[in-house]
Amino acid sequence: MNSDTIKGNWKQMTGKVKEQWGKLTDDDLTVIEGRREQLVGRIQERYGVARDEAERQVKDWETRH
Repeated sequence: MNSDTIKGNWKQMTGKVKEQWGKLTDDDLTVIEGRREQLVGRIQERYGVARDEAERQVKDWETRH
């Protein structure tokens, strides 16, 4: 799945994002609005992981959805 698809379907994808990263709040999801870089940044912030790890998690998630 590419970033354009995520942006276009963001409202539908938020449930799947919350399943994967439950610490993300509804406000986080509103701010992210389907932007990959914002998602990576919020995962780093909420989970205290390095950027590389957050990137890996998002990439893995994208390949599954």
